Amino acid sequence: MIDQTIHSIFKKGSNTYYYSTIFFPKEIKKDVFILYSFLRKADDYVDDIPQDVEGFYAFKERYKTALEGEKTNDVVADSFADLIHRKQIDQAWVDAFLRSMEMDLSISNYATFKDLKTYLHGSAEVVGLFMAKIMGLSKESYKSARYLGRAMQYMNFIRDIAEDLELGRAYFPQKELRKFDLEDLTLREVKTKPDNFKSFIRDQIDIYHSWQAKAEEGYSYIPYRYLIPIKSAADMYTWTGSQIYQDPFLVYKRKVKPRVLRIVGTVISNSLKSYLIVKKLSCPFHDSSDRENYSR
Repeated sequence: MIDQTIHSIFKKGSNTYYYSTIFFPKEIKKDVFILYSFLRKADDYVDDIPQDVEGFYAFKERYKTALEGEKTNDVVADSFADLIHRKQIDQAWVDAFLRSMEMDLSISNYATFKDLKTYLHGSAEVVGLFMAKIMGLSKESYKSARYLGRAMQYMNFIRDIAEDLELGRAYFPQKELRKFDLEDLTLREVKTKPDNFKSFIRDQIDIYHSWQAKAEEGYSYIPYRYLIPIKSAADMYTWTGSQIYQDPFLVYKRKVKPRVLRIVGTVISNSLKSYLIVKKLSCPFHDSSDRENYSR
């Protein structure tokens, strides 16, 4: 049974992830809830206005204490430490995540993609690795898992431009802005150069698509029952990108997020498609090598 605190943190944090995750098999779903409650709780400390620096470092220490086998009475830290041990998750991945959260406490912008690389690895790529480990995927899947995390995070950057500006952050490399003659992404600036801004946003969405395509190369490593919620969440990020691509200024008007009915409908649609594929592969007249490839 999923702890109520963990359930509440996850549900409050993301409709897309929550309503996709509930379609995982029970044994996977509980661990995904634990993972995302930990990620969300750490992120909330650094996204508070003002930032809760003391709260973040206290949470980090509770996790380290729990990792050593001591109970902290923080169900999120204790459960995540247990998950790390049970699934033999690389502690370096956790360290990278916490390092990226610390970067949000002190770094407000990045000069180039090279400068952004460390943040993207810790805030996003390792999340894909966590998920791969929870699902028991082979190491061959890790490259694509990292791309999936990176792509989703980049779409978050695009969607959350206005919100990040309020937090005093600008994740897009300054070099990217200069390519489109933009000083920054404040509404005042982009209104003076609307065509430049539209081209900039669409270019960033193209970057998202290039990374998402690499992520999808690894779908063959995911058992179809696990792939349904993974693909459904990714489809929602692609949908978000399509809405913003049509009208880039949407990011200043509202937070573009799919409604629950769209998310659940996508999961059902992907479930049906997967069922039909599996049924086809189970046909005795179908090439058995195809069946083997699909079930990898």
